[in-house]
Amino acid sequence: MRPGGTAARARGVAPMSWCSLPRAAAAMAARPRPVVLSGPSGAGKSTLLRKLFQEYGNVFGFSVSHTTRSPRPGEENGKDYHFVSREAMLRDIEANEFIEHAEFSGNMYGTSKAAVQAVQAANRICVLDVDLQGVRSIKKTDLRPIYISIQAPSLDVLEKRLRDRKTETEESLQKRLAAARADMESSKEPNLFDLIIINDDVEEAYCSLRGVLAEEIQKAQRAAS
Repeated sequence: MRPGGTAARARGVAPMSWCSLPRAAAAMAARPRPVVLSGPSGAGKSTLLRKLFQEYGNVFGFSVSHTTRSPRPGEENGKDYHFVSREAMLRDIEANEFIEHAEFSGNMYGTSKAAVQAVQAANRICVLDVDLQGVRSIKKTDLRPIYISIQAPSLDVLEKRLRDRKTETEESLQKRLAAARADMESSKEPNLFDLIIINDDVEEAYCSLRGVLAEEIQKAQRAAS
């Protein structure tokens, strides 16, 4: 990713108070909350996550998503994805075993409750990298994560980043830009995200991300000690 050269700008809502939660939920406050990260391709999520895992490798963990697509060369079942049949995934969705799920290009993808619980059982902060549809689905659950949107400073900057990758056809690039435009607008919806990071400088953006997660990082570190 290419930094734009100016400081990242972050805007968010006031953190939620534990006082308004039922006692059973408040008792779970010592456990690190999961993190839901969303944003269009080219906004810089992968770069920021890589920096986060490099600095706090024993603190964070990815939930392994399920998919009905076939493994690609080099992908491992249970590591890259849980590769399952459509029938099995539909059965588990019907049994309410999934936090969120969606379908792209004829294949199903989703995050199971068990995948998140496996990360939490290791006293790590579970990171879920999902699209807006996934964010809205998770909002309907009792997971209570921290919701963070990563956005490029403008659609023009995003387009340049995508073109610089040289991995897109013109058709796929235009589809990504259209999706990014919708993502940028939807991210401004009140109360959808706890924090929106405008990533026009990767170091400043990372500082904002690390700052909003500081309390949860400390919880995880205490639990591991």
